[in-house]
Amino acid sequence: MNVVRTTDARPHLAHTARAIAAPVSRRVFFGLSAMLFVASAVLTAVVCLSMSAAGDMPMPGGWSISPGWSRMCGQTWPRAAASFVGMWIVMMVAMMLPSLAPTLWRYHEAAGRLGSARAARLTVWIGVGYFFVWAMLGVAVFPPGAALAALDMQWAALARAVPAATGLVVLIAGMLQFSAWKARLLACCRGALSGPSACASGGAGALPMEARAAWRSGVRLGLHCICCCAGPTAVLLAAGVMDLRVMTAVAVAITAERVAPNGVRVARMIGAAAIGIGVLMLARTVVSAVAANG
Repeated sequence: MNVVRTTDARPHLAHTARAIAAPVSRRVFFGLSAMLFVASAVLTAVVCLSMSAAGDMPMPGGWSISPGWSRMCGQTWPRAAASFVGMWIVMMVAMMLPSLAPTLWRYHEAAGRLGSARAARLTVWIGVGYFFVWAMLGVAVFPPGAALAALDMQWAALARAVPAATGLVVLIAGMLQFSAWKARLLACCRGALSGPSACASGGAGALPMEARAAWRSGVRLGLHCICCCAGPTAVLLAAGVMDLRVMTAVAVAITAERVAPNGVRVARMIGAAAIGIGVLMLARTVVSAVAANG
């Protein structure tokens, strides 16, 4: 008697379904990330161009101060701060999302065993925690930035020193790119978030705990990122926080050192360029001062 052996095709079908669903999930993730990037970039450009149309205030020393650091007519200081922080968050999304998206995707892939919807929610919490830290940085930098802008408008001698100070900031930021501290933080940012730490609990009731863990992971990543980006962020704040050219250059530099195959080498190349620009800026301020005194 012949015996007909049958095999259970369900594992094979499940594997095939996952293989088909994975590229779709990847396309959806990066498609949504691209849409968020474009929206934030367009909004940032609109805000910066509107401020540029309002007119920067010329200052002694041949530079101009952005209206983003001061109150508009009839605006209170709390509203001015809220407006700055709102613009700062949108700007940070546009600048940091290209380098953050691959990290978020690695986390999403590792969390995929929880189910696509659950993994998506945890990935969103990572992003929320990450950009919360950047928002807090905007809250922290506005008061000293606004105070310094007010002092520049009152004291001409201080205003004349700003171009030299900006060149010095760019020079120091370039030197930081060669430090072991920078290399260590960059390696941490490039290899962060392999997966959710609380995935083992598994139950639906554990989701709030997992969400909190994901949010804390995003906060930790944001803190590492702020430290790693201290030099480029200082350049952004010193050279023109509402200047589209400066923002684009800083965003390209941060993205390149995060996603390039050899991030440390790219970071050092960026540092060499920053050092050269800083030296040129300092030399120009010296020539301008000599010409003014002569």
